[in-house]
Amino acid sequence: MLESTNLSAALLAWYDRHHRVLPWRAPPGGPNRTDAYHVWLSEIMLQQTTVAAVKDYFLKFTRTWPDVHALAAAELDDVLKAWAGLGYYARARNLHKCARQISENHGGQFPRSAAELQKLPGIGPYTAGAIAAIAFDEPNAAVDGNVERVLARYYGIETPLPDAKPEIKSKAQDLVPKARAGDFAQALMDLGATICAPRKANCLICPWTEGCRGRQLGIAETLPRKAPKKAKPTRYGTCFWIERSDGAVLLRRRPERGLLGGMMEVPSTDWSETPPADPSGSAPVRAQWRDLKRTVRHTFTHFHLELEIWSTEARVGKGPLPDPNLRWVTRAELNSEALPSVMRKVCAAVLS
Repeated sequence: MLESTNLSAALLAWYDRHHRVLPWRAPPGGPNRTDAYHVWLSEIMLQQTTVAAVKDYFLKFTRTWPDVHALAAAELDDVLKAWAGLGYYARARNLHKCARQISENHGGQFPRSAAELQKLPGIGPYTAGAIAAIAFDEPNAAVDGNVERVLARYYGIETPLPDAKPEIKSKAQDLVPKARAGDFAQALMDLGATICAPRKANCLICPWTEGCRGRQLGIAETLPRKAPKKAKPTRYGTCFWIERSDGAVLLRRRPERGLLGGMMEVPSTDWSETPPADPSGSAPVRAQWRDLKRTVRHTFTHFHLELEIWSTEARVGKGPLPDPNLRWVTRAELNSEALPSVMRKVCAAVLS
């Protein structure tokens, strides 16, 4: 097994030749650091999402809001609309809140240390470490899933996650070089994403193959071990598709706190462990309802969801609605609304 300084040097040499070209990155080894706004925005977007999915969103965001002041000045609704499709919408709300704090309290400048960055909304230990290392070259280990996999395999760590996290974090920190900490952080990410991949470890072209304990033991592709997952429960609900004679559809804004907070939805019952016995009691208007006999299925991080769809034609005028969270939206405008993926599935089920 190589000494930590040799490991770091070997990885940086590999990264200089084989780094991924990404829209939020500066070239390796150069004098220019990646802008902290770009690092922060990309890292928040990449949580629970792939690089391929994030690229277009990142480019759209930076065209619309080129710096943190511009994002801070944006309306939350516009940010949520631009975020639609990325999922985990609490990230978008925290993104906007964080931008405002940086703009108003820090003069538009990101704190330069991981410790200070963690005090901001939506920035946890990994994201803080990544921003501090990549944007400011702080010698901080940014340990994400890719890094956990690489180091668990290299050191042959068989302790299941999450129990193995402290050991992996410690070993990662020991490897961070005094210079080029940002390049090293990105090199580890790239090694896990392109060489030491989840289903296939391409050991023959890996810069760390010589000392890899997992390869020597023949267990690399079984690492990292993970504790058995609990079975996800299923929740049930009913959505109410209410359409006016001119084709406008009634949408409702969800509460700011909680799942999909602040997003628009086709009004629905609460989502419970059993199908609602009489959904009409939760409908936003009294009407003659028709069960469309269509079920939308969606999976969140912690549960599966099954939604039935009832529909009616609204017998109301175009005056103000009694609930400020309700509003009429034309069919043509549905695509531009801040609808989460599950509600886009509901719209597709009706409109198809």
